Amino acid sequence: MSAQGLLIELIGGAALLLWATRMVRTGILRAYGGKLRQVIAHATGNQLRAAAAGVGAASVLQSSTATALLLVGFASRGLIALAPALAVMLGADLGSTLVVQVLSFDLRAVAPLLIAVGVGLFMLNSNPKPRQMGRVAIGLGLMILSLGLIVSASEPLRESEVLRTVLAALSDEPLLALVFAALLTWLVHSSVAVVLLIVSLASAGILPGNLGLTLVLGANVGAGLVPFILTLGEVQEGRRVTAGNLAFRVLGALALLPFVGLLSEGLLVLGEGPERLIANFHTAFNLLLIIVFLPFTHMAARLLQRALPDRPEGEEEDGPRHLDERLLDNPSMALASATREALRVADVVEVMFDEVIEVLRDDDPKKIAAVSALDNQVDRVHEAIKLYVARINRQPMTEEESRQAFDLVNFTTNLEHIGDVIDKNLLDLAAKRQKRKVVFSDAGWRELNELHALVREQMQLSVAVFVTRDIEMARQLVARKEKIRELERRAAEAHMERLSSGQPETVETSNLHLDVLRDLKRINSHLSAVAYPILEASGELRSGRLRKRVAEPSA
Repeated sequence: MSAQGLLIELIGGAALLLWATRMVRTGILRAYGGKLRQVIAHATGNQLRAAAAGVGAASVLQSSTATALLLVGFASRGLIALAPALAVMLGADLGSTLVVQVLSFDLRAVAPLLIAVGVGLFMLNSNPKPRQMGRVAIGLGLMILSLGLIVSASEPLRESEVLRTVLAALSDEPLLALVFAALLTWLVHSSVAVVLLIVSLASAGILPGNLGLTLVLGANVGAGLVPFILTLGEVQEGRRVTAGNLAFRVLGALALLPFVGLLSEGLLVLGEGPERLIANFHTAFNLLLIIVFLPFTHMAARLLQRALPDRPEGEEEDGPRHLDERLLDNPSMALASATREALRVADVVEVMFDEVIEVLRDDDPKKIAAVSALDNQVDRVHEAIKLYVARINRQPMTEEESRQAFDLVNFTTNLEHIGDVIDKNLLDLAAKRQKRKVVFSDAGWRELNELHALVREQMQLSVAVFVTRDIEMARQLVARKEKIRELERRAAEAHMERLSSGQPETVETSNLHLDVLRDLKRINSHLSAVAYPILEASGELRSGRLRKRVAEPSA
């Protein structure tokens, strides 16, 4: 076979290995992702339990990176402290090596059986979990086949003088070899796939022992680099987890790098093959990291908090600012801080609402992207408030505090729904109008602006009702809801009259116009929802409507 053919076969085997690893991880996450998240989230009792949870999670996911990303989400939301999170990551690093241990044996005989069983489970089942386990079985079978493909493609390369020269150069420059393996791992986003590739090349007799161990150290560094880079945009609480994990791996790799030659000779004395040498060293290295660093995770957490301090207020515009963890033992003060955060969400939603009417008229697509970015901020802070209030609910609370917690979540949820209506509906309509190069008629645009102005007043009134719980303002909010509904109905009828007369602008924008009216009415409904719990508690509602004794205020 030509050198070109060998290279293509080798690249194909490596690509298949990477894809199969991804299949297994996807199947596990879809079948048991919820249970894995629960296991990790509750791994806070002690450091050993946390490390054990990490071992289990990474073993089934075949990826310490996937475990790291789950942990970052928990840490960013305050569901797990930094020290236990670091312990979970140390365990996850070890757990991912167990997959390499199993697959480093010659399992080619079981690969067809795994694929056949997997296809049967996936094709013949409507139940989601058996289908996903079929995906896992197919992935495992393909991983085994890919390893065999890599070995067979590598064997002729033993005679390549060029390859020998390159490998000799890397053997003489261990730091360069470590960096090369780290970058390769970052490139393919899978340390399991890279270490198995190293195992395959070693079993084919291509890699000398000391170079194989050096590349394993590099793959471990790369495995820490992947989640660290992926979480650069996260809040500091999440970034500390991946930064600590990367630091553990780098320190361990640099400490062992000068002794790789001695370690290689010592392990070869055991009489095992090169593939076992690589797999055992990979596991031993991560076990060593647990032994050395697990007792010091609390100290490491303090160092990381100093190295990556909380960003100054205002720097993280899209994250929560007022959710003070120190107040959780005092429900009244904690709810006050959550209320401040909810009012901040209301300010962002109001900005989105003000901007969207301009976006519906202008032809600048950058404005659409800018408003859409604000919805991501609303979603993020809304989730943070919801989780913060859930933690407040674990404390003993008075009936009034429980009601306030419920109203707070209800209010922010409605704000989040309004953000979604703006982002997923109104902005989509604006983009369609820009793409089609059409404009609303003068009369239609006046109607949209009038309705928008009234709904904006409702937004301000809704915030006032949420803060003050004033019954009269709550009644006004509900009464104005009905008036806006009537205005929306009249605007739709006027539009249909213009449509019947064949006015060109109206014909071109008919669907857009009616959809905008509908979405403004939906936003109005979400704004009015804050009033109902207040009116119901005061006896001001009967069968879901206002009592007739108070006249409807003018708009």
